[in-house]
Amino acid sequence: MHALTWQGREKVSVEQVPDPTIQEATDAIVRVTSTAICGSDLHLYSVLGAFLDAGDILGHEAMGVVEEVGPDAGSLRVGDRVVIPFGIACGTCWMCGRGLYSQCETTQVRPQGKGAALFGYTKLYGQVPGGQAQYLRVPQAQFGPVVVPDDGSPDERYLFLSDVLPTAWQAVEYADVAAGGTVAVLGLGPIGQMSARIAAHRGASRVIGIDLVPERLAMARRHGIDVIDLAGTDDVVAAVQDLTDGRGVDAAIDAVGMEAHGSRVAALGQKAAGLLPDALAAPLVEKAGIDRLDALRSAIDVTRRGGTVSISGVYGGAVDPLPMMTMFDKGLTLRMGQANVRRWVDDLLPLLTGEGDPLGVLDLRTHRVPLQDAPAAYEMFQKKQDGCIKVVLDPQVAT
Repeated sequence: MHALTWQGREKVSVEQVPDPTIQEATDAIVRVTSTAICGSDLHLYSVLGAFLDAGDILGHEAMGVVEEVGPDAGSLRVGDRVVIPFGIACGTCWMCGRGLYSQCETTQVRPQGKGAALFGYTKLYGQVPGGQAQYLRVPQAQFGPVVVPDDGSPDERYLFLSDVLPTAWQAVEYADVAAGGTVAVLGLGPIGQMSARIAAHRGASRVIGIDLVPERLAMARRHGIDVIDLAGTDDVVAAVQDLTDGRGVDAAIDAVGMEAHGSRVAALGQKAAGLLPDALAAPLVEKAGIDRLDALRSAIDVTRRGGTVSISGVYGGAVDPLPMMTMFDKGLTLRMGQANVRRWVDDLLPLLTGEGDPLGVLDLRTHRVPLQDAPAAYEMFQKKQDGCIKVVLDPQVAT
C-alpha cells in the first residue's frame, strides 16, 4: 500500500509500505477512504520530529470501510463504514470506566510516562502506524471504531468525529459556559472553528473568535461568530471587554497550542532544537522545552474574574512560565487534555445524522487532494497558503 511517511527535518513523502495485518484478536483492518491533516501533525512536522523515526506513518484522523476483523473485534463487521478515533482505548479499564479514554490503562504508553496510545503520533504515544495511508490496522476495534451510516453522504459529514468534533466538544464542555454566557476562542483553525460553532449551538449568547488569518475570520463570520482580527487590533483584552460589559468573557478556549504567533524567543528555541540530532533534541524538548504561550496568556487575560480557561491546543513544553499571580488573583479554573473521543460521540452523532447540518461540518474542509499530494499539502497547511484551513487526503487515488 501507499502511506505518508516521515523522512525528517520537515520532510514527508508517500512511499510503498507493507499492507497492515491482523496482529491481535481485537484488531481490524480498515480501507481508508478519507484522512485529514491535523494541526497536531504540524507540531510533528516542525517541532516534535525528534520523536519520530524515518518511515513512521503519520496521521490520526481517518475513516473508511472495514476489510477484515479479528475474532474478538466485538460487533464490528466487514463492510461497516467507520470513523476511527485518534486515541486508542479498550473501553473497559478503570480509566475508560470513568470516561477518561485518553488515559486508557490498557494502551497507556508507560515507558514514556504518557497516556493512551495515539495513531501516527511518535514514540511518546506508542509509535502506532497512522491513518494517512490506504489501509490502517485498528487495535482495540471491539471499542474504538464508530460505525456511521452508509447513506451516500460525503465522508466529510462524519470524518471529523475522529478528532476535530470531539476535541471541540470537550473544549466547550470544559469551558463550562452556562446558557447565555460568553466565550472567546483563541485561534480559528479547525478546532477553533468547531469550538466556536459548538459553543453557539449549545446556547452561548456571544462567541468571539480571535485570529489574524483572513480566510479563518471569514469562515467564522459565516457561522455567526463575532471576530477580532489580531492584525488590526492593538489591545485584544480591551476589544474583548468592549464586547462583554467590561468584564471579559465567562470562558476562553485556547485552540492554538505550542506554536502560537509571537513568542519570538520560544520560537527561536523550538527552531534551534529542531536543528539538533534527534538524540540531543528529544531530551531537550522533554526536559527543557518551552512553548510559545501567547495564545494561552491571551486566554487568561481576556477571561473575567472567576471564569474558566479551557485548553485544547497541544502543548509540549516542560518548563513553561505561566502568570500564576494573575491566574490566582482572578480565581480562574483551568481544564485541559487530550479529547476523550468516545465520551462525546453520543452527543455528536445525532447532529450529523439528523436533518440539516447544524454544526456546518460540510463547511470546514477547504482542500481535498490525493494522498500522493500530501507533502505539498503539509507545506501549504503550515504556511497557510491558498486559503487553507482544513485538508482532507484521498488515499485511494494514490499511485
